[in-house]
Amino acid sequence: MPTPFLSSEEYDERAHQLYNEGQYDDALDVLREGLALYPNSVELHVGEGYARLAREEYAWARRTFERALVLEPEHEDGLAGLGETLLKLGAEDAALRCFRRVLELGYEDDVDLMLQAGRSLFREGSLRDRRELFEESKNFFEAAMKQAPESAEAVACMGYAQHRLTDDEAAIASLRQALQLDGDHAEARIYLANILYDRGEYEGALYHFERTGPEDHWDELGIWRLIELKRAVYKLDEGDPELKPWEDRVNELAGELDEVDALLMDLEPAGDDPGTARGQLELFGTLLTNLQDSKQDDNAPADPLSVHMVVDSDGQEFDGSWEEIVEHMRDTIPEERDAPIEDYMRQVSRRWYRETGVHIPSHDPESFLRAGARAGLIRIVK
Repeated sequence: MPTPFLSSEEYDERAHQLYNEGQYDDALDVLREGLALYPNSVELHVGEGYARLAREEYAWARRTFERALVLEPEHEDGLAGLGETLLKLGAEDAALRCFRRVLELGYEDDVDLMLQAGRSLFREGSLRDRRELFEESKNFFEAAMKQAPESAEAVACMGYAQHRLTDDEAAIASLRQALQLDGDHAEARIYLANILYDRGEYEGALYHFERTGPEDHWDELGIWRLIELKRAVYKLDEGDPELKPWEDRVNELAGELDEVDALLMDLEPAGDDPGTARGQLELFGTLLTNLQDSKQDDNAPADPLSVHMVVDSDGQEFDGSWEEIVEHMRDTIPEERDAPIEDYMRQVSRRWYRETGVHIPSHDPESFLRAGARAGLIRIVK
């Protein structure tokens, strides 16, 4: 039952604490109780909007944010929340109008608000591969850096956007600056290590990978690369105790699907992208998914670490980069030759799951092949 002696501010504070703890259902219950007593409280409506957004109830979130903005049209958190919700619903133009209105109202000095808008745009840009959204996100990250140049998070976010806009030199500089501001910023360090790896700067990549722990990683890609570099540099054998914590983390991240996930995998349309978000600190789920978009010059000399060989269950050998190997595997099946590589990986991942019960990630060729090897479905020779 409602507790009349609580003010609307106290309801909001209690719900905010539950929200920060990830208890979205409980936060929503508190907000509903508060709104039963204070139906015109803008803060409670905005809080409900964010709780709905966290629960991925986007239509309800939109309705709730719009109700708050009827009460107070220039409420900055309501505008930002509505913008984030509209992005989820695919209404990019309307979302951008909300975010830009926040700037017009003079809230560029609110660092948290600028980062929220920038992260939302960056995340959706990654999911949809939209350069325009990366450019918009960069504007908000720049505003955050202007107000808080000592914020490692703001500087790191700028680096992520610069990389997605193919300005790797600027991205590397930004990520190194973020690490100077906060040496424990694992997210920035892992992202920097992966950029360096893609550029063939393996010594620098290993330096940064080794300054992270298994628990810092929420995507298999960086761990696979760390294991590969450690084995190559330190001449470690497979199963070496030094690699075990990292291999355990890979197994944890790629854990077996439950019955519902397995059913969804079987029913998944071939053209849909299931996504690989892990949920770390809002952004990390999308940071590494498309990290390899920037390819090295095809005419550059091949580096030994960038050329691999895989043997399938029939004894066929495939060599080249990870992506080339998957393309060669696809091309051995006549009816699949014209299929996009992403569709091929998803189809094979579903088949391998039915055969082994092991979930094989299909968001990038390297993780796909390494997981297949660990499941005993293929063999990586080098």
